[in-house]
Amino acid sequence: MRDLGVGFGYLVKGQRWVAQHGKQYGWGLLPGLITLVLYAVALVALALWGSDLVGWATPFADDWSSPWLGLFRGFLTALLFALALLLSVLTFTAVTLLVGQPFYESLSEKVDIAESGHAPESGLPLWRELWISARDSLRVLVRAALWGVLLFALGFIPVAGQTVVPVIGFCVTGFFLVEELAAVALQRRGVELRDRLALLRSRKQLAWGFGAPLAVAFLVPFVAVFLMPGAVAGATLMARDLLGENSTDGGGDGDRDGDGGRAPGAGRQDDDAATRRIPRT
Repeated sequence: MRDLGVGFGYLVKGQRWVAQHGKQYGWGLLPGLITLVLYAVALVALALWGSDLVGWATPFADDWSSPWLGLFRGFLTALLFALALLLSVLTFTAVTLLVGQPFYESLSEKVDIAESGHAPESGLPLWRELWISARDSLRVLVRAALWGVLLFALGFIPVAGQTVVPVIGFCVTGFFLVEELAAVALQRRGVELRDRLALLRSRKQLAWGFGAPLAVAFLVPFVAVFLMPGAVAGATLMARDLLGENSTDGGGDGDRDGDGGRAPGAGRQDDDAATRRIPRT
């Protein structure tokens, strides 16, 4: 259970790190602001012309009598906007990381240098890193969507669907959110998506402690803009812990097992992941 506190500690430390490095924080805000403007324009356009889109998509209802036509298309318009809003929340982090790849790479490197004096490099050209980031983000989004469908169905279970399921939902969302954020540092170390997921599964409570509170905050995209730079910094610190690169874990937990902060039985896997490099093409 202590890993929950350690994970939250990394989230706090990340926000503290960018607060102490104002220039890095300022640059880190730009991708989130750009993404927020793009999403806001898209949602405003949908609000203005969503009813026209629904009318175009449902020509079979043109001859329906009032009030059924208005109720039917009004419901579909509201549903369309709700789905678009949900999709914007789910994809905001991935799109922001993709837009801000160079910014967050630089921020993550600065954190590594502050911690150990050097920053690992993937050796890949920027276009290749962007492609890998977009591809992996899509794979994570598919996994998250499948979980979302399952949790939506479980939400209809009386009592549990209104209490337990939302908590599980925030944990699941937080887990995938942490993967997206930690990928900035881990991708530079050549750790592929499958290995990143394995690392996080070996320390689930660490991921939940970091990601679940962040997932709650990220429900408000405007808040996400200001938390994103610190989240990337904190995820870099956590990635160092997962790979055993920290002399101490940075979250007040120490090296509790004498294995550099790795989960029991995960040391060999972490070392292999830390030295693996993404193949060049």
